[in-house]
Amino acid sequence: MGNYKFILSGGGTGGHIYPAIAIANELKKRFPEAEFLFVGAKDRMEMEKVPQAGYEIKGLWISGLQRRLSWKNFLFPIKVISSLIKARNIVNTFKPDVVIGTGGFASGPVLRVASGKGIPCLLQEQNSYAGITNKLLASRVRKICVAYEGMHKFFPEQKIVKTGNPVRSSLLSLPDEAELSYEYFGLKPGKKTLLILGGSLGSGRINKLIEAQLSYFHKLDLQLVWQCGAMYYDKYKHLNSDHVKVHGYLNKMEHGYRISDIIISRSGAGSVSELCLVGKPVFFVPSPNVAEDHQTKNAEALVKEGAAVMVAEKDLDSKFQETFEELISSDQKREELGINIKKLALPKATEHIVDEIENLIGRTA
Repeated sequence: MGNYKFILSGGGTGGHIYPAIAIANELKKRFPEAEFLFVGAKDRMEMEKVPQAGYEIKGLWISGLQRRLSWKNFLFPIKVISSLIKARNIVNTFKPDVVIGTGGFASGPVLRVASGKGIPCLLQEQNSYAGITNKLLASRVRKICVAYEGMHKFFPEQKIVKTGNPVRSSLLSLPDEAELSYEYFGLKPGKKTLLILGGSLGSGRINKLIEAQLSYFHKLDLQLVWQCGAMYYDKYKHLNSDHVKVHGYLNKMEHGYRISDIIISRSGAGSVSELCLVGKPVFFVPSPNVAEDHQTKNAEALVKEGAAVMVAEKDLDSKFQETFEELISSDQKREELGINIKKLALPKATEHIVDEIENLIGRTA
């Protein structure tokens, strides 16, 4: 029987969306007749990215509580009730065999409703510090797939399976011909290339750093692919030139990875998993504005293995050029970092997660 029905829910950032899409793609490969429905938050980026990947999505009116005192928090209970009602309608109408949550507020109502009806549910937690939605759902689901050791601090140990994080299938093998990737960006073949990634939403602090260092990069004869984030694009698009390519978002990330000699990046869980697979030298600038400072912990784990370099945001003004110079001036250092980060990759993560889903529907891989 291959005509299973799967609901996948998660979103808010690429870190929640892309794992869900990767899982759906692998399920589709194994069950070509299956039906899929995504559920997201109606004003977030999943409403655009999921249809681009070829899947139907329904949006809930949901968001998290604001950390600061805000009038928006008064709407929170109304949004929760509205989302639970809509989630119940979605689950009752679609009748899924399994529901998969990848984190983000939209997954809360859907998995709560589905688990309450006895539908098998699985969580995928990308980070070393579990998100609030997944922590709340942990007691209600059958399996929790994680990417880090020590997750029993957050979840019941008997439900945990360490699989790693799913990544986009396009990154499992980068384009053979680098020329096509240089051409894609309109850059010079063979010239040293710096790729800047601020996460799916962009990073104001990294953007500020890159703008301030443009003349320094020019002095080093580097060309740049700069993913500044959609909300920052209008601010930085005037800096586009023959050697600086500013993008709000990179839909063909594999081309950027293919031609990069060094990558400056945030260290969210999804980014770290992708960068391990890519195997290029990485300069991490962790975001300090996340729960339990988990981006710093992610980056430090790689630095300890000689697999990346890192500078904290607060030290960028004093340490950036010195640290970057050590990297750009040593072919050996860059090669070592690339080899060491690749050793940490878990390329079969998506397959292992889908094996667990198959077990939930009573079919073993």
